Amino acid sequence: MSKIDDYIARRSEKEPEFANLVEQENINLEVAVKVRDLREKLALSQREFATLVGKPQSTIARIENGSMNASTKILAEIAQATNRRLTISFSPV
Repeated sequence: MSKIDDYIARRSEKEPEFANLVEQENINLEVAVKVRDLREKLALSQREFATLVGKPQSTIARIENGSMNASTKILAEIAQATNRRLTISFSPV
């Protein structure tokens, strides 16, 4: 475990709110990677992908850089526009 992982684990034990923030950021990062990977698999620029999805390019950029909590509505719109199925899984901690 790295020093940062150790710090996060220790602080999360002491501060449940911090643990929740870390979990949300991990979700944002996972969504960011999945959306970017899908866009790249389709060989589209952010602008082209945004047009396909019906969202501004800035929204796609914010999703891909993890600064936006992408709603299930937006993710469902991305899935529908790209003929994909949106799946959600819960893993044990």
